[in-house]
Amino acid sequence: MRKLKVLFLLIIASVLLAACGGSEESTNNNDDSTQQPGEPREGGVLKIGLAANPQTLDPVKYTGVYESQVMRLVADTLVVYSKDLQEIEPSLATEWSVSDDLLVYTFKLRDDVYFQPGEYQDGRQMTAEDVKYSLERSANESVMNRLRGVTKVEVVDEFTVDVHLESPNAALFAVLTDAGNIIVPKEEVEGWGDDFGANLIGTGPFSIKNWQRDQQVDLERQDKYWGQKPLLDGVQLKVIADTNMMTNALRSGDIDIAMDVKGQNRELVKQDDKLELLTVPALSITYLDLNNMTGPTEDVKVREAIYKATNVDEIVLGANQWGGAERSYLPLPPGSWGYDKELEELVPTFNPEAAKALLTEAGYPDGFATELYVLESRVPYATIFQNQMKENLNIDVEIKVVEWGTYSDTVSKGNAPINIGGWSWYPDPYFFLYQLFHTDQIDALGNGKGYNNPEVDKLLNQALAETAVQEERAELYKEAMKLILNDFSRIELDAQESTAGINQKVQGFDVSPDNSIQIVHPNGTNVWLSE
Repeated sequence: MRKLKVLFLLIIASVLLAACGGSEESTNNNDDSTQQPGEPREGGVLKIGLAANPQTLDPVKYTGVYESQVMRLVADTLVVYSKDLQEIEPSLATEWSVSDDLLVYTFKLRDDVYFQPGEYQDGRQMTAEDVKYSLERSANESVMNRLRGVTKVEVVDEFTVDVHLESPNAALFAVLTDAGNIIVPKEEVEGWGDDFGANLIGTGPFSIKNWQRDQQVDLERQDKYWGQKPLLDGVQLKVIADTNMMTNALRSGDIDIAMDVKGQNRELVKQDDKLELLTVPALSITYLDLNNMTGPTEDVKVREAIYKATNVDEIVLGANQWGGAERSYLPLPPGSWGYDKELEELVPTFNPEAAKALLTEAGYPDGFATELYVLESRVPYATIFQNQMKENLNIDVEIKVVEWGTYSDTVSKGNAPINIGGWSWYPDPYFFLYQLFHTDQIDALGNGKGYNNPEVDKLLNQALAETAVQEERAELYKEAMKLILNDFSRIELDAQESTAGINQKVQGFDVSPDNSIQIVHPNGTNVWLSE
């Protein structure tokens, strides 16, 4: 067995955050924002505004960042990313090793971890059996295939497990940091059944006190938490889908943190001397999916026509006129170590005349009617695209504004002719390319568009199983992206910033490139209120 330091050279390289430079540091827009008024103090409830409503907190069923933002406050994974997303660090697992064939990973677990008391257990100790149950459940049931390739988890002793893979997976450690792989107690899952998603029990710093659907989630401190004691008494997460209402709530003091501040609201936060706008280049992209399986867009010529009739610069500028995003060219965020600027020249340029010729050649000289599914926050993108399609191709686009649950379900099942989505994850290209373009992900949210290219599948598989060397994996991902770009399966729109508006009484909070909310974390974060 090769120990951690050796494994670091082989595999941790696959999860390094390259090309971000100093981007992990927050941009604070008030000169005195780094000053800490006094020593950290205990007490108080932190109120956070979420931009969308969590549908489920069950780790095998969740599909969106909005749900994971809650889940991570309640439950833990075996390992976590460091604050700057550059290294894998211990959490529930204290150390690990890997077999010579890279097919068995052994994890040593903490022996001082307890679940929160629930309906079906009284706050018992977490053991290797819980890790086996949780990870095998994820491997077998995850709607997003979040633990693909794990064949079984073997209990070695009370606090040691072996995770067995069907083939080497260079992204395994990054995968294990995902909220879909949090550790949960079997009694609670089976006791609650389908209702477990509303009654999540974990080992985290806070437990669910109350969940008012479509309104808010109230969390309370767990004094038996294995990590550093939370300074806050609790956290209240309020669902405020309207961005203007979110900012108003922050300015009035109804919430202390507003996540995902956009548009003119960025300026309103900057100009308020009680507030700060925190920003960091995010591992987050916005794109427009074209259904590859059915309807007019099943034809690659139609998809190419739509791409060439889309003025992406106009859309990005119009939707982000107050900043917060830059045009995207590739199906990876620039902060991913797999991003290759040379590939940008393969992206179609805006050419309405060529687009019309292609659409006519495909049999639609007079255009057609279609539907575009979006969340409320992406309506500005949709409206500009709608106008461009009518003007440039005589395509009538009906905008369908839906909430997250409907959006996720519609897109996952391939029932959205067009949709505008966003994807935020980790620096490893696996999380963007495999999840969004591999045929294994058809019928999941990432590849609801039904993209299918066997050669791309082969390259994405090779990048996981045949090498753990980052440079070699990057070359394989580069070849895959060449094919993906040539298939015109979707239109890349922008690369986002991760943003939050905060009241200056909030101390120790920062935004993360992966859009996670870190309140109490093994990396040392422990948010508190100065008043």
